[in-house]
Amino acid sequence: AAAASELVTGWCLFGLALLAILVFSWVYVRKYQSRRESEVVSTITAIFALAVALISSALLPVDIFLVSYMKNQNGTFKNWADANVSRQIEDTVLYGYYTLYSIILFCVFLWIPFVYFYYEEKEDDDGNTCSQIKTALKYTLGFIAVCVVLLLIGAFVPLDIPNKKNSTEWEKVKLLFEEFGSSHGLTALSFSISSLTVIGMLAAITYTAYGMSALPLNLIKGTTSAAYERLENTEDIEEVEQHLLRIKSKCRDGRPLSSKDRWTLHQLEEKLRTLRRRERHLESIEKSLWTKFCEALRPLKVVWGVVFIIVALLFTISLFLSNLDKALHSAGFDSGFIILGTNLTNPLNMLLPVLQTVFPLDYILITTIVMYFIFTSMAGIRNMGIWFFWIRLYKIRRGKTRPQALLFLCMILLLIVLHTSYMIYSLAPQYVMYGSQKYLVR
Repeated sequence: AAAASELVTGWCLFGLALLAILVFSWVYVRKYQSRRESEVVSTITAIFALAVALISSALLPVDIFLVSYMKNQNGTFKNWADANVSRQIEDTVLYGYYTLYSIILFCVFLWIPFVYFYYEEKEDDDGNTCSQIKTALKYTLGFIAVCVVLLLIGAFVPLDIPNKKNSTEWEKVKLLFEEFGSSHGLTALSFSISSLTVIGMLAAITYTAYGMSALPLNLIKGTTSAAYERLENTEDIEEVEQHLLRIKSKCRDGRPLSSKDRWTLHQLEEKLRTLRRRERHLESIEKSLWTKFCEALRPLKVVWGVVFIIVALLFTISLFLSNLDKALHSAGFDSGFIILGTNLTNPLNMLLPVLQTVFPLDYILITTIVMYFIFTSMAGIRNMGIWFFWIRLYKIRRGKTRPQALLFLCMILLLIVLHTSYMIYSLAPQYVMYGSQKYLVR
């Protein structure tokens, strides 16, 4: 009964978290997408991909919590967590990883590219839907081919082939299929995810690193107030009106205006109408309750900016010490720099075990760390935009972002999430591996 009650509570909390993630994804996409260029398929795809990224990032804290919650402080399993229940929970988490990572592969290599090319074809050609789908599928085949190649390499290229001098080529091929059958294709999925994680590392270096500095600085610096923008707009109106008076003064004696002056007069009148519309808009913003509420929160934003800078420095120091420990004390490149134990501890690796004594502070901190990397990545993409080397492809602006830019944003976030799981392990390897588990000494 106790086990059933705790499982029901856990599923209820999971459902609430899933609902909160879906609501946040919908609000975020609707907040930034262009009102004029919005399209149903691209909007649903962006919301779904963003939700998958957030759920995947939240799975690591859930995994740590579940493996830690099954044991008592003395190292014994709880009454409800017998061998069968603990095995089922571990299998459920494992299947959760496989399912989410498979969905990420599906989104990155098939669904998002197809929707992107479909929308591009819809903009370029106003033909029927069938021709747009065919063209989008034709371009998507390139991404599918890359995915198939990665899966085949991971499935049929063993890491360690037995060296038998008398083995035939057929026996070697048979060995490959036997290894593929014994692993049930998990090595193929693992290799594909590892390849995407390398790309995610490059995206994290580009966007997450920038967001870790841009987000706190923007909070400290703040944005231009509506009153200041309205003052600048009033000065522009006065300048345009003076220019209009100077041009109109040329025809006071009855002389007609030249074609150049008439064209300038028309342009200035259009600009004056635009500035007056902007003045009315700024006036409504200045009087709104939301603006007054944001101004009241200005000191709190400065405090959060300072806190984020300290957190970024803490992560930098922790990553440096953890990687230095691997470089000095691991078994080397052949073992993937695997290290047993900790020789050079870092601040986070020291802080998380201390917080374990007060439930649930350690889980709150590890969840905050994961969400911090996600939101700094989103801030970095939002501030930098989507770039291809030195060419800016799209900008991310509130209410003006094109559907293609939102699709790119979600794809980059999916790749960064894969790298975040590995980076969290480097931040606090002992805690992430074992959680708060205690073991009986035999």
